[in-house]
Amino acid sequence: MSARPKILFVVTEDWFFVSHFLSVAAAARAAGFDVTVLTRLRDAALAARIRAAGVEILPSEHRRGHFGPADLVRHVAEFRAAIAGQRPDIVHCVSLRMILLGGLAAQLAGVRRRVYAVTGLGLLGASRGAKAATVRRALGLALRGPLGGRGVRYVFENGDDAGLLGLPATPDRAIIVGGAGVDPAGVEPTSPPPQPPLKLALVARMVKSKGVDVAVEAVRLARAAGAEVELSLYGAPDSHNPRSFDEATLRAWSEQPGVAWHGHTGDVPAVWRGHHVACVPSLGGEGLPRSLLEAAAQGRAILTTATPGCRDFVRDGREGRLVPPGDAHALADAMIALAADPQSVARMGAAARARLSEGFTTAQVAEKFVALYRALMAP
Repeated sequence: MSARPKILFVVTEDWFFVSHFLSVAAAARAAGFDVTVLTRLRDAALAARIRAAGVEILPSEHRRGHFGPADLVRHVAEFRAAIAGQRPDIVHCVSLRMILLGGLAAQLAGVRRRVYAVTGLGLLGASRGAKAATVRRALGLALRGPLGGRGVRYVFENGDDAGLLGLPATPDRAIIVGGAGVDPAGVEPTSPPPQPPLKLALVARMVKSKGVDVAVEAVRLARAAGAEVELSLYGAPDSHNPRSFDEATLRAWSEQPGVAWHGHTGDVPAVWRGHHVACVPSLGGEGLPRSLLEAAAQGRAILTTATPGCRDFVRDGREGRLVPPGDAHALADAMIALAADPQSVARMGAAARARLSEGFTTAQVAEKFVALYRALMAP
C-alpha cells in the first residue's frame, strides 16, 4: 500500500464527474487520498478543471448506449486493465451501469474495497410493472452476491432505492447522501422578477423521465383556466436516450403560448434569477435531481413530484409543492395556486434554501464520503 491510499472513480462522462463528484474527489485529496478518475473525456476545459483539483485522469473508450454482449465484454476488459495498472485501494463506481461493469472489473483485478454509488434507478425505479421488479431483484442479487462482498459499501441518494434493489441499508454497509450537494455559500439569493406572470423553469435533459411533456401540458391547462404562468425549458435532447424528445418536438412546444425552449444553458444561476419556481416534474427513477438543489440555493420554491429523491428534499407546503408523477392536471392546479399566492412562493423559496443545511451541501455530502473511505481503510 502506498503512503497515500488511492481511490479510483469509474464514471461514464467527464461532465457528470465534474458536476456531481469533483467536490468529493477534492475532499478526499485534502483528507490524504490520491484520486484518479476513469472516464470518457469530451471537453478539454472540464479535463483542466479535474486536473486542477489534483485528480489524475484515465481516458476511457466507454460509450453510453452500447449494450451488446461484445461491447460489455470489451468495456469490462478495458476497465480491468486500467484498474490493475493503477492498483487502487478503493474503486468507487458511479451509476448502475458503472457499478455492474466497473464492479466486475475491480473484482477481477483483485480490488476488495469497492464503493457502489447508486445515483438513481432510471426506468427501473420509475416503473412499477412486474418486469421492472424482476430486473430490480436480479440486480440486487448480483450486487450483494457475485459483485458484493465484505469490502463493498453502497451509497444512495434517497431512502427508497436500497429497498427497491433489496440491498442492505444498515449503517455499516450503506449511507444516504444529499445528492451531489450544492454550495449555498457561493450563491447569493436574489429577488425574483415582478409577478405576474408566475415564471417557472425546468432545467434538465429533454427526456421523457424528466416529465417535460407533462409540464408543457400543465401550463396549457393552467393558462386555459386563466392563470398567468410561463414555462422556460433549459436543456438539450439526449441522443443516447431512446426516450428523448427530438428538437422538432421542442421547437413545436415553443410555439405554444407560455412555453419557450432555450436549449442547453451554461449559466444555471442566471436561470433562477429570472424565474420564481423550479419545476421538477420527474416521473421517478432519479437519485436526487441536482437542478432542484441548485434552485433551492438561489432561494426558489420547488414544484415537483412525490417521487424518491424529490420528496426527500421537498416537504409539501414548506419548500414547495408535491404532486403525483405524470399528473398534468395536478401539476396545473399547483401552478394555479402558486400564481395566486406570491407571498407563499417567496416563503417557500426561503425555506428551500434553509433546507440545504440539513445534509444537502457539497461539504456535508463530501464529509460522508470521506468518512466512508476512511472506514474502509481502517484495519
